[in-house]
Amino acid sequence: MGVLVDSQKEGFGSSWGGLKSLVRRKQVDSAHSKRSGHHQLAKELTVPHLIAIGVGSTIGAGVYILVGTVAREHSGPALAISFLIAGIAAALSAFCYAELASRCPSAGSAYHYSYICVGEGVAWLIGWALILEYTIGGAAVARGISPNLALLFGGEDSLPIFLSRQYIPGLDVVVDPCAAILVFIVTGLLCVGIKESTFAQGIVTTANVCAMIFVIVAGGYLGYNTGWAGYKLPTGYFPFGVDGMLAGSATVFFAYIGFDSVASTAEEVKNPQRDLPLGIATALSICCGLYMLVSIVIVGLVPYYAMDPDTPISSAFASHGMQWAAYIITIGAVTALCSTLMGSLLPQPRILLAMARDGLLPSFFSEVNKSSQVPIKSTLATGLVAATLSFFMDVSQLAGMVSVGTLLAFTMVAISVLILRYVPPDEVPFPSSLQESIDSVTLRYSQRISGKNPETNPETSTFVDSSQPLLGNKNVAVDCLIIEKQEAQAYWTLTEQNRRKIAGWTIMLLCVGAFGLTFAASNVWIPSLIRLTCCGVGGVLLLSGLIVLTCIDQDDARHNFGHTGGFICPFVPLLPIVCILINVYLLINLGAATWARVSVWLLIGVVVYVFYGRSHSSLLDAVYVPAAHADEIYRSSGDSLA
Repeated sequence: MGVLVDSQKEGFGSSWGGLKSLVRRKQVDSAHSKRSGHHQLAKELTVPHLIAIGVGSTIGAGVYILVGTVAREHSGPALAISFLIAGIAAALSAFCYAELASRCPSAGSAYHYSYICVGEGVAWLIGWALILEYTIGGAAVARGISPNLALLFGGEDSLPIFLSRQYIPGLDVVVDPCAAILVFIVTGLLCVGIKESTFAQGIVTTANVCAMIFVIVAGGYLGYNTGWAGYKLPTGYFPFGVDGMLAGSATVFFAYIGFDSVASTAEEVKNPQRDLPLGIATALSICCGLYMLVSIVIVGLVPYYAMDPDTPISSAFASHGMQWAAYIITIGAVTALCSTLMGSLLPQPRILLAMARDGLLPSFFSEVNKSSQVPIKSTLATGLVAATLSFFMDVSQLAGMVSVGTLLAFTMVAISVLILRYVPPDEVPFPSSLQESIDSVTLRYSQRISGKNPETNPETSTFVDSSQPLLGNKNVAVDCLIIEKQEAQAYWTLTEQNRRKIAGWTIMLLCVGAFGLTFAASNVWIPSLIRLTCCGVGGVLLLSGLIVLTCIDQDDARHNFGHTGGFICPFVPLLPIVCILINVYLLINLGAATWARVSVWLLIGVVVYVFYGRSHSSLLDAVYVPAAHADEIYRSSGDSLA
């Protein structure tokens, strides 16, 4: 019996061979799998750096507007509870990210995890969607900085002519030089080095947090003196009901998007098993605490129905005679936008780097500068595209597309945790250059197995000697009964192979159930009978999947998968399943217009993959062997993998 499983090379020219490329999976980076020909990114980051990245990327200027809109339309005085529920929902994804980031600490974030656990096709779509997210997100944030800067200097026309927005009649566009200049400045910072750029982001983030602390302290003092008028309303604490509060939670959930930027820097963390989970958890906790405290204060100062939807915090202070507080709040908004801009431009070069390392994009993007140990070419390409978009285009209408990439990544990370726990990859890809070592180990295992065969080694056999006549054996009846009993027990025993099959199908049906349930529940235009049927079937699939995964054992290989000793996601399978359900629900409710735009981008990605990525993948000629035999092949070859 050989150990060679070359599942990718057969029939690659056929349609089935093409489909196989979609499910081929790469190996977790390990001590054996050093990338020859590639410089590694600098390992400079510690917990404080990760907190600065997480908080800076998450707390944007939107919170200075979001509190007014959500309080007026959905939550009322219960706004803080909406932020709490949204924070708990975001924490579910954070738990999944923390385990995968500590097990697979390499550049690429959700793309990297999907490639390891799910397959190349899904990983490509996730990476392609993340490219869109960070590009549009960075451009949209940059376009929002110049109006806030203008407010600091007295109004829309107060900026110098070379920074202010200008209308070009011939092109019918409004150009924003300030946005493009800021993108180039941030790009230059990112090219200097990860430690230096993170230090700068930490300074800007500190200024933003100080502005929010001012709002909390000064607002709390005002509320104490005025008796918290916003909470003394006849409508009560839930004027829109519990449903309104939950709708508010779905809206403010997007205020927590950004902590996944921490995972994109996993390769640059000194101690990823310890620091990545701490950085993600601390950053998310700080954001949730600040959001809730600001909400409590602002809703208490002004009745929710009297809030200004555009400038809720400034107007709340102005109503109590503190017009000067608007300057501090505007400074907070500007620093929040600058920090978020850095958080948007930081992950994308690392996504491009990871995809180029895997051969799915040109090697141009995988080059790392020797001195700064930063992917400078990927960073410059990212900055150039984002600056061009922010200069020429009003991307506010495309901002919803940012959420698609994030929610797809969150969903796939939760699915990857389930796969890692129940059906982790049991085959390891090797380059075809190690074919000689693979053949040697294959032969060795074949000899070991044949050496244990009862017919070839009768001295060690406990079975019936096949060379003797069956009727001549006086214990044949007893032996037959024992064999039949063993076969019956084996029939009812869940073998490892069957367990993996059951777990794999269950995870797939779970995803189908989550989609069916949320799609039917979110679309009231569907006929009631069909809608109730879809909800029922989806609910049954989810519940039965949870029961099945709870009852069967998790795979023992999970203990040695990737880099061990890091964070372990709790409450599996319940936590990832709830995470999948929440993210799929939010994805479906993004709107048809958003999905139409995203579909165009994803179709372009499919074309790029078919005509370039699939044929240039580093796994194109990979030879797959059982993971249990990988170490022996490494020792036999004595070479490091590319």
